[in-house]
Amino acid sequence: MRGTGKADVFVMLAHPVDHAKSPGDFNALFEERGLDSLMVPLTCKPADFETFWAGLTAAQNVRGMIISVPYKIAVFEKCSGAHDRAARVNSANSVRRLPDGSWYADNFDGVGFIDGLKAANRQIAGKRVLQVGAGGAGASIAYCLAEAGAAEIRLNDIDASRAAKLAELVGRAFPDCRIAVGPADPRGMDIAVNATPVGMHAGDPLPLDVTGLTPDMLVVDIIMEPAETALLQAAEKAGCQIQRGRPMMAFQIEAMADFFDVDRKDRGNG
Repeated sequence: MRGTGKADVFVMLAHPVDHAKSPGDFNALFEERGLDSLMVPLTCKPADFETFWAGLTAAQNVRGMIISVPYKIAVFEKCSGAHDRAARVNSANSVRRLPDGSWYADNFDGVGFIDGLKAANRQIAGKRVLQVGAGGAGASIAYCLAEAGAAEIRLNDIDASRAAKLAELVGRAFPDCRIAVGPADPRGMDIAVNATPVGMHAGDPLPLDVTGLTPDMLVVDIIMEPAETALLQAAEKAGCQIQRGRPMMAFQIEAMADFFDVDRKDRGNG
């Protein structure tokens, strides 16, 4: 039976939160495994974050949280420790409660992205990648692309200084990967990635110059809904291979479930 007084409670925190798919995914996982656990979507205005966070921390049966926009950096700063994946981008998309009541951060955006590509037999090593988006998810993805052996990454972001800073940091961590800021033009690239929210809403502009797409390219959009974004539609029309956003989340769910120890195998972690 789920939802008893002994239940492990998990939270999905975002603002707004109505687009979130992970609570449904996790609750389905809990049901499938017969776990007395549940995940609840919660939100608050950014001005109320400090009060809200204090309440979540005080709630002793909240074991873990998934964090989304705009709270990834703010939550990371509240944690007493972090995996390198989170520390190198100063951003958390998952936190787990430790035995002393403090929080430990990790970031599975890049993990889910890379694992989704690998599951579809997409090659990364040696490839040239255009990545549009250098924010929270984008930063994690850029590091993981370089770590997976991408030969070159061209970064583009509406905030050029943010893209430049990310390029410098990733290049320092993975010097074998050529990474620099450039236009959102896929010409000369093997893979084009949209790591922005542009495309979630009808009427959004295209995140990159689709006139530069050619049939030998792979186009990836991390947006889950709509599943077939305008970018992916344009890519299919150009004869490109495509990768939708859903696999990235599916593989994140697996990694997060282990991180949270939802099966209660090792409660020494918290």
